[in-house]
Amino acid sequence: MLEGLQASELTLYSILIFLFLENLVNLYLTRRQIFVYETSKDIPAELRDVMKKETFEKARLYGLDKANYEVFKLLVCDIAISSIELYTGFVAMVWMRAMEVTARVGLDNGSEIQVSIVFLLLINIIGTFKDMPFKIYSTFVLEEKHGFNKQTPAFFIKDQIKSFLVGQMLSIPIVAAIVYIVQIGGNYFFVWLWAFVGVVSLVLMMVYPVYIAPLFDKFRALEDGELKSSIEQLAASLKFPLGKLFVVEGSKRSAHSNAYFTGLFGAKRIVLFDTLLLNKGLPDDSTLTDDEKGKGCENKEVLAVLAHELGHWKLGHIRKNIIIMQVQMFLIFMAFSQLFKYSPLYQAVGFPPNVQPILIGFLVIVMYVLAPYNTVISFAMTILSRRFEYQADEFANSLGYSKELGKALVKLHIDNLGFPIYDWMYSAWNHSHPTLLQRLERLKRLQKKEK
Repeated sequence: MLEGLQASELTLYSILIFLFLENLVNLYLTRRQIFVYETSKDIPAELRDVMKKETFEKARLYGLDKANYEVFKLLVCDIAISSIELYTGFVAMVWMRAMEVTARVGLDNGSEIQVSIVFLLLINIIGTFKDMPFKIYSTFVLEEKHGFNKQTPAFFIKDQIKSFLVGQMLSIPIVAAIVYIVQIGGNYFFVWLWAFVGVVSLVLMMVYPVYIAPLFDKFRALEDGELKSSIEQLAASLKFPLGKLFVVEGSKRSAHSNAYFTGLFGAKRIVLFDTLLLNKGLPDDSTLTDDEKGKGCENKEVLAVLAHELGHWKLGHIRKNIIIMQVQMFLIFMAFSQLFKYSPLYQAVGFPPNVQPILIGFLVIVMYVLAPYNTVISFAMTILSRRFEYQADEFANSLGYSKELGKALVKLHIDNLGFPIYDWMYSAWNHSHPTLLQRLERLKRLQKKEK
């Protein structure tokens, strides 16, 4: 049978088969986790003193609803819609429409760069409308049902418009530059492409927290006081080049909490979500709802969380991830340079012979041809990420924050309705962080080892 297939058909069916098998694995793993949600009725012994039965049940139902939603979205988007689009040559149809629109608005449809820009706009608009029902359901039904959504419809619409506009402003010049570099770069264009994308990635890492993030969330300087002084002392003791301390009002978007630091060179910023701080870090709780009162971490627990995050910096995890990312990009661009002239790749997604747009070749190769490689690398990075998390926990323990870190992890888990029990296969494949119980057990062993 395979001998009778043309190269383009063989390519298409190979892509579809791998797409189906990969999603089948994801479906199987998610079903395993759903079984855990359905059958786990008792609080783990490690958490019985700190987690109420009511909270455990809320977390179980929240996890179950999210997992069922994942299954639905996987079946509809990742299997059904993606397969139909591939089989019917949807991308080729959008490209042909982009050529028509390019000519209609007075641009040159003989210019691949100009057509690529219009194609990008069209595919992003289509993608936005395709994803919108799922975003609306996730935000206003799923998250709303479990008390996490804080967005009004007006805020949501404004947020989506800003996200789309910022996305286009960033992606259009980058895509135009990529096509141009491939056109003029010669046989070794992938080297120039890698250098360009690498520089752009580093610039965006520096620009995003200063100019882009404030477009979506309100940031305020952390008020003078015990917490700020303690954070500054912790940073100074580690020789961390702390520039500014901010609190982001993430509670206007969601009740979930987080903390991170940004900046590659020179002074760095530490950003705390207001939901991470006890009573949002406010001097009194008069403006909080009953559901918000008492949530968040005390100062010592916030310091423990930051000790973990600073551990990533001190142990070089950020630098290592950047290096890995750059090596990955180089290998992907090199593979692209070897494969993008292979005509059956374009015919497989609906293009006639001898029509080989650079942007389409890049998308097909990165998303589909290299999909098996990407899957293996993604799993390897998940394993590495979990190792880094354990190391950062150990670093926090070495600073004397083991007990407080354990308390903070439990509080954040409870506040975010995180379910503490996971199927081992599902967790190993999907979680970049070890589970709560795994981290608590490791912290307990570190404490015993020191004693």
